[in-house]
Amino acid sequence: MRRTAYLLLFLSGLNSFCSAQTLDIQGHRGCRGLMPENTIPAFLKALELGVSTLELDVVISKDSQVVVSHDAYMNDAFASHPDGSPVTKSEAASLKIYKMDYAAIQRYDVGQRRNPAFLDQASLTAVKPLLAQVIQICDEYAQQHQLTLPDYSIEIKSVSSQYGLYQPYPKEFCQLVHQTLRPLLSPDRYTIQSFDFAILKYWKSQQLAGGFEGNALSALVNQQSLARTEKQLGFRPDIFSPYYWFVSRRKVRKTHQKGVKIIPWTVNSFRKMLRFKKIGVDGFITDFPNRAKKL
Repeated sequence: MRRTAYLLLFLSGLNSFCSAQTLDIQGHRGCRGLMPENTIPAFLKALELGVSTLELDVVISKDSQVVVSHDAYMNDAFASHPDGSPVTKSEAASLKIYKMDYAAIQRYDVGQRRNPAFLDQASLTAVKPLLAQVIQICDEYAQQHQLTLPDYSIEIKSVSSQYGLYQPYPKEFCQLVHQTLRPLLSPDRYTIQSFDFAILKYWKSQQLAGGFEGNALSALVNQQSLARTEKQLGFRPDIFSPYYWFVSRRKVRKTHQKGVKIIPWTVNSFRKMLRFKKIGVDGFITDFPNRAKKL
């Protein structure tokens, strides 16, 4: 009986260890709480902190470059003009990335002013990089420092009301992103995610037609259920990614019963990270991957 008890205890510990090893810690926009978001320094810092996945956003420039940026314009909270003057709130919306060539975009600084919402964020010179640059630099950094090559969770920032104004239509958007990714990453190393289900539907259609590889697709939502998400998409996503506030043990269990991973956003307190680990999420997106190191 004692040997059986020891064996059960060992297996329980092994299971906990394996779960800890497979928890996917995703650095939100690199590590927005510590470094200027969606910039090379943020991604390299996230790798240094041990994230398994770099989470980032992409938009499209006037010359059809895939630019890493959450906003489709120059955000007045932290962007500066080439002459160093701050972008003002009244002019931000007019500085559309979709209407600017990348040569002009990279002249704007997005790191020195810092995001006022993140008091620990470093102040340093930084620009909006290209998606290809992020992958090449981060993979090279990982290899040089003998780190596991990161995965990439790429959010296509798309809103139906902005088609043709701040962004291309889904077909062109997806094609441009795919063209960038295909020579750089194997499909098992990246996920495409979006709140715009038209993006996910088009990407899935291309996978079924054989034009796109079989990378994972993640549905970003606020509080709606997986069942409703699946109905709206017309297929079952590989990953269900709701706002963390609406994630419960029951939701995790029901999601797993359908063979879908659940990765909530954006989990920033250690207490919440610990709770989500205990209820069995597959990972989480966080602005502070340094806090996740304590798990």
